[in-house]
Amino acid sequence: MFYPMTKHQANLEFWLKKPRNSNYPAAQDYLDLLFSDSIPEKTVKKLKDGKTVVKKAKDILRASQLPLLPADNIHVKENIQKVKDGEKLSPVLLVRSKKLIIADGYHRVCAIYYLSEDLDIPCRIADLQV
Repeated sequence: MFYPMTKHQANLEFWLKKPRNSNYPAAQDYLDLLFSDSIPEKTVKKLKDGKTVVKKAKDILRASQLPLLPADNIHVKENIQKVKDGEKLSPVLLVRSKKLIIADGYHRVCAIYYLSEDLDIPCRIADLQV
């Protein structure tokens, strides 16, 4: 089920300029499940130091090879509602590896995809630091 945005909603700036500080430990926790040693810590440092860029929701999902979560997923629904209420979302944290890793923000990506797959998503991208 798609939740089309009105013209007014599509013009809202509903993203923070930079990720919340709490997003980085969440990303590191996720990366700790995938990699050992100091790889997660080094990679998160690169994310913190990186610049925010903009990518399309559909491209992030395709590159990550992750499925679109169902629209009734509680976290996806919450993020859709935040956008509709005018709350700002945190940019997503992405890591380039053999495939793109959404280290933090998978639910936000899916929520935005339901609003329009062509919407831009601010993100920080870092190469995996081995």
